Amino acid sequence: MGTLFYKWFIILLCGLSSLCSYSQTDSLPQELKEITLFKQGIKAMDTLNYKEAITSFKKAVKIKKEYWEAYNKMAWCKMQTKDFKGADLDLYKSQEFGPNDFETMKLIAMNYYFLKDYKMSKKYMDSAEILIIEEKIEDAEFYLYQGKLRLAGKSYKQAYESAGNALYYKADYHEAMILKAEVRFAAKEWPYALRDLNEIIRILPENKMDYNLYKMRAITKFELKDYKGSVTDWNVYIDAMPKEEEALIQRAAAKINCNDFTSAIVDLDDAIKINPKNHISYCYRGLAKGSNKAIVEGLKDLDYSIKLKFDYSTAYINRAALKMAAKDKRGACEDLQKADSLGNERAPQLFNSYCK
Repeated sequence: MGTLFYKWFIILLCGLSSLCSYSQTDSLPQELKEITLFKQGIKAMDTLNYKEAITSFKKAVKIKKEYWEAYNKMAWCKMQTKDFKGADLDLYKSQEFGPNDFETMKLIAMNYYFLKDYKMSKKYMDSAEILIIEEKIEDAEFYLYQGKLRLAGKSYKQAYESAGNALYYKADYHEAMILKAEVRFAAKEWPYALRDLNEIIRILPENKMDYNLYKMRAITKFELKDYKGSVTDWNVYIDAMPKEEEALIQRAAAKINCNDFTSAIVDLDDAIKINPKNHISYCYRGLAKGSNKAIVEGLKDLDYSIKLKFDYSTAYINRAALKMAAKDKRGACEDLQKADSLGNERAPQLFNSYCK
C-alpha cells in the first residue's frame, strides 16, 4: 500500500512540474487567456506603463476580436501617449463589437477633445452625460473633460461647475484644481484666479509641478499690479523655460513697472536674440532705455518698433514720452495724435494734459 501511494505521489509531482514549465497564459484554458491579458494590461496602466498595457490589450483582442472592453482600455492608454489617431481606431472597434455604453461615449468625447474637434466632442460628451445621470455613475474624469471642453468653448461658468463636480467625486484631483484656476484666468477674474493658483501651487507635489501655473500666476499678479510678485513667478518659470520669448518680454514689462530698467533691458536683449523682428521687444526696450536716461538709444528702438509695425499705438505713446523728456513737445504731440487715430484709449487724455 505504501509503495502504491509513493508511485501515485511521484506521478502527481511530475504532472505539477510539467504545468509549471509553461507560461502563465499558456497554462490556462483558451477562453481565459484574454481575461488574464486584460488584467495584466490594467496592472500596467495602474503603474503608468502604457506601452506594456497596450501590448497586453493587443494580445487580448487578437484572441477575442470582439473584446470591446479591451479596445476601450487600449484607446485610453493611447491617449496618454498622444496617439489620438490610434485611439480613434480602437474606439471604432469598441463601437463595432460592443454597446455604446457610458465609458465608450466618454472616451470618444475625450479623444475628439484631444483632436480639437470640439463639435464632435460635445456630441459624445452630451450622450455620456445622459448616461451618467440615468445610471447615477460617479466619474470625476468625465467632469474634468467636460469642464475642459466648456473652457475651450468659453463657457466659463459651466466649466467651473464641471471642475467642482470632478472635485466632489475626487477631492484630491489635482487636474480639476488646475482647471478651476485656468477657468478663472481665462475669464480674467484675477482675484479668484490668484486664489485658485495659490492653492494648487501650494499642494501640488514637486515631481508633478506644472510651470505653466507660475506663468499664469505671474500674469495674474501683473494684472493686479503686484509687479514684484510677478517678477518672482516669472523667475521660476523662466528658470525652467529660458528660451521663451514671450516670458522674457513679460518679465521685462514687470521689471519696468518696478523701475528695474537695467534688468529689463537684459531680458529684452535676450528676447531680441531669439526673435529680432518682434516690434514689442523694441518698444519695451526703448521705454526701458529712455527711462534709464539713454533717451537717444531709446528713441532708436521705438523708431524701429514702428518700422516693424506702423500701426502699433503703444510705440507712439512711449515715443511721445521720450520726446517730451527730450523737450521735443511738437514731436511728442504728433505721436499722441497718431496713437489717438489708431484707437489708443490713453492718447486723448495725454494729449489734453501735455499738448493743449
